[in-house]
Amino acid sequence: MESVPTATRKMIIFQLDEEEYAIPVNQIGSIERLMPITRVPQTAPFVKGVINLRGVVIPVIDLRLRFNLQDSDLDGNKRIIIVNIHDMEVGLIVDSANDVIDIAEDKIEPAPEVIDTVDVGYIDGVAKIESRLLILLNLHKILSLQELNEMHALEG
Repeated sequence: MESVPTATRKMIIFQLDEEEYAIPVNQIGSIERLMPITRVPQTAPFVKGVINLRGVVIPVIDLRLRFNLQDSDLDGNKRIIIVNIHDMEVGLIVDSANDVIDIAEDKIEPAPEVIDTVDVGYIDGVAKIESRLLILLNLHKILSLQELNEMHALEG
């Protein structure tokens, strides 16, 4: 009997506080070192501002604040993950970007009803890889359409 290859998802793993999160590689444009962020008045508290990345203005959100985690200093370990959400580039500030791994579909479980750190609506599932518990995020749910429209206005 031939074994059927297990479907996998290629994910980038990053850290916020003590938790590890994963997002699909195909939604990521690049991972950048922290750079100067220009504040924009009258935006949501989790919107840090905009960056100029190779001539493109990109809104940046702090995922710690978006997930109601304690704010932390923007130090040299932080990274900005440039992602594509609804045909728009958005920068996500994370504590660190760790690695790229393939997660087998059969290792992914539905999101538990309660996860202390993150609104369950943002989660696609969880994966247990050896001793690690990875929280798989759904980028399309992290920002509402209204919030994305507000950020789209920042690009102009």
